[in-house]
Amino acid sequence: MAEERSQRRLAAIMAADVVGYSHLMEHDEAGTLAALKQRRREILQPLVAEHHGRIVKVMGDGVLVEFTSAVNAVACAAELQKRMAAANNGLADDRHIVLRIGINLGDVVVEGSDIYGDAVIIATRLEGMAEAGGICVSAKVREEVARKLEIAFEDCGERQLKNITTPVRVYAAAPAPSLPAVRPLPLPDKPSIAVLPFDDMSDDHAQEYFSDGIAEDLTTALSRFEWLFVIARNSAFTYKGKAVDVRRIGRELGVRYVLEGSVRRSGNRVRINAQLIDAGADHHVWAQRYEREIGDLFELQDDIVASIATTVGPEITLAEIARTRGKRPDDFDAWDHYLRALSAYHRMTKEDVEAAIADLEKAIQIDSEFANAHALLGLCHVHVGMRGWVRPVRPAFERARHWVDQAVRLAPTNPETHQSLAFVLAMTGHAEDAIRVAKIATDLNPNFAEAYAVLGQSLILCGELEGGLAACRMAERGSPRDSSRGTFLYAAMGQGYFFLGDYERAIETSKKGLHHEPSLFGALIALASTYAQLGRNDEARHYVNELLRHIPRYSLRALRKNPMFVAPDLIEKLVDSMRLAGLPE
Repeated sequence: MAEERSQRRLAAIMAADVVGYSHLMEHDEAGTLAALKQRRREILQPLVAEHHGRIVKVMGDGVLVEFTSAVNAVACAAELQKRMAAANNGLADDRHIVLRIGINLGDVVVEGSDIYGDAVIIATRLEGMAEAGGICVSAKVREEVARKLEIAFEDCGERQLKNITTPVRVYAAAPAPSLPAVRPLPLPDKPSIAVLPFDDMSDDHAQEYFSDGIAEDLTTALSRFEWLFVIARNSAFTYKGKAVDVRRIGRELGVRYVLEGSVRRSGNRVRINAQLIDAGADHHVWAQRYEREIGDLFELQDDIVASIATTVGPEITLAEIARTRGKRPDDFDAWDHYLRALSAYHRMTKEDVEAAIADLEKAIQIDSEFANAHALLGLCHVHVGMRGWVRPVRPAFERARHWVDQAVRLAPTNPETHQSLAFVLAMTGHAEDAIRVAKIATDLNPNFAEAYAVLGQSLILCGELEGGLAACRMAERGSPRDSSRGTFLYAAMGQGYFFLGDYERAIETSKKGLHHEPSLFGALIALASTYAQLGRNDEARHYVNELLRHIPRYSLRALRKNPMFVAPDLIEKLVDSMRLAGLPE
């Protein structure tokens, strides 16, 4: 039998052992073992759990711990040394239990619950080099941790370690001088974020204005999302040039999320790294690297800011939805009900939309002025009508219009409420009005991808195909993980390409829509019509059958009565194509 292949993974390894263990055991074996057991139970194990680590094994006076994050490993080690020192207070010197700690980041071999490899060996060698009560880390760890924790690093130079071929640069790590304690600020009722000044990593620091400009513009751009509380630029910039702990920033500024990044310019290229961090849990929510050619710096800055801002909003929403799943329903507030409804809405089944409606009604009972809950409730009702989940459909459309009108009245400067109103208008036969309202949404928030999606769809329904597709492409580019795109954006784009006669792109785009939602009737119609025009009758009939499976009573007559299309020539082309595809009268 062939030997089973070992698993491998990247890990941060912390190795620790007790200084002078033999002397302690010789002096008081029973007392030393009892003290070690107590400190392992009361200090080590809780700290490892708090920092999301795993104790791999305990070896007499030593311990090996695995972390998925170098930041967590160093933070745990620093706190471990601090608490071990505190536990020694009041004890005779010859009873002190003192640790040395080494930390490395690298690839490990996994066999059962144990780990092996050079990464582990290096961690144990670094532990042996640390001073009593100290921490030694490799250059890889220092690179990952720099500026993320209040830790100072002293370069100890390159060292040749036993049984390791390549020399390793070693750093001694120590907590930075402590700052006065700051009482944590309470979190706002809605999601909150601070945009830290981006680090300028370029050789020419005369370009620092560019990295500062990105952070300032991101603060402004994210402030356009009315559901998001954004810390003012002046407060966030007090951390400029400092090695900071995002958890401390979260406490001091009263925010759940921190957006940080760096800018490195070389020649005619620039690289921007950005990362969104949950400050309370101290874990990454999202990270992205952008590389661009340098032309007009202001155009470049606008492009980067737009790319980051349009992504961060949906990423925070996804993180908030995940956080809500861990709460008891009895503890839900209006925001929690809204988030649960939003998650169900994007799954877009009859049962899920009904559940979303129930949650939104509860949210509005708790907070009658919650504009976004009103807006989403309108979207739910318009889908109930559009998808034939209720007969007759008019009452559903009337309820949809009622709720989105209410949303706009409650929050007339909120881009989300205008986007929802525009969508309801477009779906109920008022595409020209939808264009006007969608443009208000994009003016209120130029980085709001969903508003561009509704604008693009409305333009296509009015026969403005090139402009509609351009707006759709802005939406697609702006929010790569926004699941709402799959519900209608790709269907709209597929229809736009179909009307232009670009059949290959119509097929490609419509199939993307079906990947998000197999019952997406707009995409099914676009595919059936396109294959019919190409003379591929079997494929055309396949998509007609899929359409009828989801909407059994659908017909050419229903298609003609579709209120969405404003341009008569568009609906005629669809009807003729669907007749060729085999849709019954």
